[in-house]
Amino acid sequence: MAGLADTLALDDTQMTGHATNAAIYFAADGYDPGAKGINGRRVAGESFIRGFFRHAEVPALLSFAQKRADQDLFARFAGQERPGHTVQHLPLRSPQRLAEPGTLFFPSPNFAHECWRRAPHGPASWSVCGITHTISTKGVMQGFFDLRMAPQMEWDAIICTSRAVQSAVLTQMEMIDEHARARFMANPPPRPQLPVIPLGIDCTAFAPDPAAGAGLRARLGADKGDVVFTCIARLTPYEKFDPLPFYIALAEAQRRLGARQKLHLALCGIFRDAYSRKVFEDGAARLMPDVGFLVLDGADPAERRAALSGADVFAFPIDNIQETFGLAPIEAMAAGLPVLVSDWDGMRDTVTPDVGLRVPTRTLGPGHAISEALRHFGGADTYPQYCALASQMTAIDMRALVEAILALAGNPALRRKMGTAGKARAAGLYDWRVIVPQMQALWGELAARRRAAVALAPPPAGRLPVAPSPFVYFAEYPTAAGSFAGVRFASAAPQPPLPVAEVLALRNYAGLGRSTERPEAFATMAEAIAAAGSAGISRDELASAHKYNPLTVDRLLIWLLKYGYIRRLPPAQSRK
Repeated sequence: MAGLADTLALDDTQMTGHATNAAIYFAADGYDPGAKGINGRRVAGESFIRGFFRHAEVPALLSFAQKRADQDLFARFAGQERPGHTVQHLPLRSPQRLAEPGTLFFPSPNFAHECWRRAPHGPASWSVCGITHTISTKGVMQGFFDLRMAPQMEWDAIICTSRAVQSAVLTQMEMIDEHARARFMANPPPRPQLPVIPLGIDCTAFAPDPAAGAGLRARLGADKGDVVFTCIARLTPYEKFDPLPFYIALAEAQRRLGARQKLHLALCGIFRDAYSRKVFEDGAARLMPDVGFLVLDGADPAERRAALSGADVFAFPIDNIQETFGLAPIEAMAAGLPVLVSDWDGMRDTVTPDVGLRVPTRTLGPGHAISEALRHFGGADTYPQYCALASQMTAIDMRALVEAILALAGNPALRRKMGTAGKARAAGLYDWRVIVPQMQALWGELAARRRAAVALAPPPAGRLPVAPSPFVYFAEYPTAAGSFAGVRFASAAPQPPLPVAEVLALRNYAGLGRSTERPEAFATMAEAIAAAGSAGISRDELASAHKYNPLTVDRLLIWLLKYGYIRRLPPAQSRK
């Protein structure tokens, strides 16, 4: 599969300079499965960030994060993977600094809010690049709609991790644009770029451990000639795969093999709930009593290594729309295992005939699941229910599945050949050292699109449609509004009973973590106005004397007026 880097001609300056760097939107939820819980999105996120740190040709590693804890985690990961390299943090309160690298990488396709964050600074100030993980949730589907309604530009991008995902995203984009044309009787603006760049892994991390593999086979009671299948996945029948058809296929294969060879299945994963455990474990006991069976704790890295080290075949019989790419088969390939997968989503790109077998799948037509889509959208059905219903209408070819099991079980030479080819394919196409340059090439292309764009002005100050200034939105609420330009102020008499600092402490804006200005600035303004005496002092004189922005002085003055520390002088005095 050709990568994007094969189609872009970028000079050395672009490939090593800021044009191909990106600030990473960083929050632990997207990158820290150890602390936040293991799921595909976080595992892929941690793998990406570590791979990016190791292989990106950039002058500095940049985070865009709100919390100090997230900045610290980013720096810790960077120190582990790229010791001594420059690390910089761009705070969320200063989004204009994203123009320095030119691209913000966002670990999701839902970045409409980042387009709005950019809008006040000009739509060509920087690019936003998202990436797909699960795209079947109501939130993601709504997010694509919101993205097309936001000030998204053609120099933004959503990395699609497989051709199947790209097709799905294009399908929804076309439906959204059809709606926009009908609703607004106008053509919608250009879509974001939708390149196909797969997820990556660190291939060296999956080298088999013979001792761990021997230990797994001993636990299974697997003899030398036995064949062990393994699967590493979230063990939920409604959000990952229905195990029962696979159990039935294994049982049939075992029946046909008879006593000459025994099959085993080692599942490695995490049960989300007791319901899932019961389906997986009771189903195995009832449907394949003659097949060896073991469940390993997917939260334990040693168990995951044992699964990949002791198995003969990696199986991934996915039948669920929740899956988009299938990272686990790539990891298995890196470990030198042949793979047996359903012909489904990303595996249609990653698993070629030389590395494994793909078993045909079938779903029903669009009209068969309209009610399921509407019930999910309307909240009558949960996301697990929605996925489970779609899975219930998805079939993996049972006869072909049995034949694939038998083909791999009965041919050790074929398994070895596929395992060797898979290891080479993983290293050549899916290692981060290959993927990261493709991502950087994309960011360089986005930069070129920005540079070629016609200059576009930001919206008028305070008039961002989704986040207007409250004093634009609520302009009819007050008696009067506006700045204090040309107005003079003097101290009020009598004064409030407590000094400014004490009243601020009583009001305790800091308890909410936000104040319009620094507490000491309010007292400074009050003292300066008192020092001016009865003649008073103007807003602009205060700004000049204290080197404050006039808007800052306005924010201080209105609070001092609110609490009765100062008074406005009549217009005649204000003109002096």
